[in-house]
Amino acid sequence: MAQSNAALESIPALLARNAATFGDKAAYREKEYGIWQRWNWGQVAKEVEELALGFLNLGIHEGDFVAIIGRNRPYFYWAMAAAQSVGAIPVPMYQEQNAEEMAYVLGHCGARFVVAEDQEQVDKVIDVQDELHQFEHMVYIDPRGLRKYDHRRLHEFSHVQEQGRAARDEFLPELKARIERLNLDSTCVMLYTSGTTGKPKGVVLSNRNIITTAQSSCEFDNLGPGEDVLAYLPMAWVGDFIFSIGQAYWTGFCVNCPESPETMMTDLREIGPTYYFAPPRFFEGQLTSVMIRMEDSGRFKKWLFDKFMGVARKYGPDILAGKSVGLKGRISYALGNLFVYGPLKNTLGLSRVRVGYTAGEAIGPELFEFYRSLGINLKQLYGQTEATVYITQQPDSDVRSDTVGVPSPGVEVVIRDNGEVYYRSPGVFVEYYNNPESTADTKDAEGWVATGDAGYFEKDTGQLRIIDRAKDVGKMADGGMFAPKFVENKLKFFPDILEVVVFGAGRDMCTAFVNIDLTAVGSWAERNNVAYASYQELAGHPEVYSAIAEHLEEVNKSVAQDEMLSGCQINRFLILHKELDADDGELTRTRKVRRKIIGEKYADLIDALYSGKSEIYTETEVTYEDGRKGSISATLEIRDVPVVPVNQKVAAE
Repeated sequence: MAQSNAALESIPALLARNAATFGDKAAYREKEYGIWQRWNWGQVAKEVEELALGFLNLGIHEGDFVAIIGRNRPYFYWAMAAAQSVGAIPVPMYQEQNAEEMAYVLGHCGARFVVAEDQEQVDKVIDVQDELHQFEHMVYIDPRGLRKYDHRRLHEFSHVQEQGRAARDEFLPELKARIERLNLDSTCVMLYTSGTTGKPKGVVLSNRNIITTAQSSCEFDNLGPGEDVLAYLPMAWVGDFIFSIGQAYWTGFCVNCPESPETMMTDLREIGPTYYFAPPRFFEGQLTSVMIRMEDSGRFKKWLFDKFMGVARKYGPDILAGKSVGLKGRISYALGNLFVYGPLKNTLGLSRVRVGYTAGEAIGPELFEFYRSLGINLKQLYGQTEATVYITQQPDSDVRSDTVGVPSPGVEVVIRDNGEVYYRSPGVFVEYYNNPESTADTKDAEGWVATGDAGYFEKDTGQLRIIDRAKDVGKMADGGMFAPKFVENKLKFFPDILEVVVFGAGRDMCTAFVNIDLTAVGSWAERNNVAYASYQELAGHPEVYSAIAEHLEEVNKSVAQDEMLSGCQINRFLILHKELDADDGELTRTRKVRRKIIGEKYADLIDALYSGKSEIYTETEVTYEDGRKGSISATLEIRDVPVVPVNQKVAAE
């Protein structure tokens, strides 16, 4: 959708344009109590204006930070637009963060105002408010449980809007003046990094970053006002901001908010998005669910699924790419679509997807090809918070499972001598807030940003291939390349494996920790009358160990075929007695592995893997849901895995 950039230099300006241009067209939907509520662009503009006037009444100044805490709801997206309208800066936060984590972000940005969802989030802020010297007021959406709280600094969302309406004549001139002062260089949002290697950093993104990126990415995929997206990923993540604010406001398409995480799959099916994003973990979870259902189904249904999935793998990707597969292929695939693919896509809620993306972590080729074989236009993009998401993306005409595409419009990408990927674009962040040293380390004087990832451009396709995090790519003791993610992603294709951490840098062999998927393995246990009382008990079951060992052996055969990475085959492994958890510091809030912390925390287990032991006793501190600390102990089995000798592989070739 081509637009003129004249005067469209802020989110409030785009909102005014949409209210005038689209009027009654749906802008937001939210499912509440089982019923979809709908707001058109005209209504959204009114909601945002009333809230912005209420913010002025509360005393929000230009340049203030407004923290946003809760799940995806239209009210929060309006709060972000209202904050921008008064010249303030929204700071969306992860709702799963504990009070201590919230205190760090709120204190670091000096947030004077917080918009929270409910009593749970309000309580977290109250618990740490004595540490927050700048904090003044909190606005909440859901009033349940808050009636007896001290409301001198606590305000209901609807009441703030009511006060804004009442004071409209008084504050409207000031609101208009503040909106008019906004330009492309004004700060649009501040988003905190996941903190994989240390404390989260506040990434300052300008209107130029958001609007220019939204325009170019929408034009790349021909996104228009007719799209429907599902807003279910954390609002603190840059992807949700660019999809649900940047692109939505640029094109005027509709943002749909599910009722709760528990109803997300049902809501996904009801909405049937046309433009869809999910991280690899979500696609892995969907595939696991499908495979469990197939294992539980009757013999004929399982046979039918296996037969037509074979047809899909053979013909599906070529049909999706517009290539000829012959009459037999088209007929076979059409029958498969009638009996298997169509019903399956409907069950997954992906029947209407025209453009689908995955990013955040590398996706296993098998997983990627499974969805494309169904006729779902799933593509990969590569990005960062500091890039306003987009660095590379895949055009419809050239989608590959092992690359992340070509540079996005307006983005320059180079590979430096050390193999690290650098980029420069209009989406490059302004700075890390109050952190000039990190800003200078990440972005040079010419605007080039170090991604921290190692990769290379394929000569025949011009597409970028990411090997791993540059800091994680190392050398084995024999000089061979060590790239743990390459192996981990292959293993996570198996439904019963949830997470893997591979070790081997500087060592003579690779070893691994494995987390089983409790849903998938629990389903197996029920089918086979295997009794278990906990994750730990099931993880230590001999048959579970044997199944995981078979997966590792299969992946070793695949890894052995890669000349550069054949040394990354897994020699020994253990199944961890607990799931890796963000509350225990082992994962980020976006569920990325914190390798350094895991290496330090489980040093005894790593030593055991390399010492030749067959078992190891360990005790581990854990954090319970209510924040209490405890410990669990276990004696873990360590198993060897057959590997393919490199010279044997070469001889076979």
